[in-house]
Amino acid sequence: MLKAESAADSFSCFVREVEPPLRHALAASLGQELGREATADALAWAWEHLEKALGLEHPVGYLFRVGRSSVRVRRRFRPLFEPVPNGDLPHVEPGLPAAMRALSEQQRVAVVLVHAYGWDRKDAADLLGTSLSTLDTHLNRGLRKLRTVLGVELDG
Repeated sequence: MLKAESAADSFSCFVREVEPPLRHALAASLGQELGREATADALAWAWEHLEKALGLEHPVGYLFRVGRSSVRVRRRFRPLFEPVPNGDLPHVEPGLPAAMRALSEQQRVAVVLVHAYGWDRKDAADLLGTSLSTLDTHLNRGLRKLRTVLGVELDG
């Protein structure tokens, strides 16, 4: 067992490392509001199971699944859940939110993590528990669908 002071210090370091990518991934998957709730739930689980959490090989990927599971019940009672914000965002293509809603969840998460947050493709694949080729498939299909919905043509 960890001593109380040591546990608090270890947890603080752990949170500084895993919270930002965990929050990004859960927001991409669940939307901003549920993503924040799922992040808090996952970090609460990590505190309750600190020794296990500190020993995880891929803590962000594991906590991503913990967070998604924690909000599964709450999602059933939120019929107007929108993982993508409405079109009232400054500096954003007005059609982008609707186009993002047209993507599957896997495509949306892959596109947001890699192209919006700048994640390495390998890290995104690890988080999602998929192979790199599967992530690439989600990325390619998602980007192709976005181009189609937004009416964007590639030069060349």
